[in-house]
Amino acid sequence: MSESPHPATASTPPGVSVVIPAYNYARFLPSAVESCLKQDYPNFEVVVIDDGSKDNTREVMANYGPPVRYVHQTNAGLSAARNTGIREAKFEFVAFLDADDLLLPTHLSDSMAAFAKLPTEYALVACDDMLVDVDEKPLPFTVHVPVLPREITVKDILMRTRFSPTGAVARKEVFTQCGGFDTTLRSTEDRDMWIRIAARRRIWHQGKVLVQIRKHGNNMSNNADRMKNNMAAVLKKSYAAQVWPKADVCFWLQVFSYWRYQTSLIYNGIKQPARAFRDLFISVLLWPFFLNPAANGNKPLFRLRSFLRYTLNAIRGEVKT
Repeated sequence: MSESPHPATASTPPGVSVVIPAYNYARFLPSAVESCLKQDYPNFEVVVIDDGSKDNTREVMANYGPPVRYVHQTNAGLSAARNTGIREAKFEFVAFLDADDLLLPTHLSDSMAAFAKLPTEYALVACDDMLVDVDEKPLPFTVHVPVLPREITVKDILMRTRFSPTGAVARKEVFTQCGGFDTTLRSTEDRDMWIRIAARRRIWHQGKVLVQIRKHGNNMSNNADRMKNNMAAVLKKSYAAQVWPKADVCFWLQVFSYWRYQTSLIYNGIKQPARAFRDLFISVLLWPFFLNPAANGNKPLFRLRSFLRYTLNAIRGEVKT
């Protein structure tokens, strides 16, 4: 691997800029950067965007040189940090990695091999992930369900997010075509971006586990109300933009029904059963029965199963006081 980014030649594969937005994650950032430096792909750079961190992120990044670059900006949020990373990227492909997550060593080589086999209308290649704890050990009781390699459509993503931003690799040009990450969103901004890309270009899922997602107490997804509100904003924005025709009322009812099911899971996870039951009930009212729950990774009668689980939690006293 060279010490600085260089353009692709007949003997050099296309370059990839790995964008890492970071805000007060100095304790995890070295592991994220090192996972990039361990890639077996020969042509890449790492662009760390410090979004106004108040910890020792700057000092941590002082330990790195090319192909790692450090860019500091006034705190503006995750979407703005990713947008800065896209602008700073020197290469024609951009990969995304959250500062607390990890790329497996073949991530870039597998992703770029997928691009090489796909038509140019494919603007993004995604992958599957595995969950690890704060010490990078696989989490117990998290069973990985393999995803078959296939195209991910706008209808798929409207129903639910199909992949993490960590691990996504996109053609840089698509952000000029579709716009950057929405800075008004404080979460779910990745789903909004993928919807807009899928509405105009194509997305491929490799069906391979190529990243590790670290779960810890500070994950942004732990804020239930913010997640719910931003999920709603993304769906309403997509509906207004008619990324899928408004006339397909049955589909949109299923979309908003599944959103309420997802928010019920979030509230159950933070031990707020009243809100969990309420959103589950609204989900059923909007769309009583999903004919093919497996399409969304669910078992038959998945909402009835959730109702029974929520009830058991409430009986056992697993409620937030």
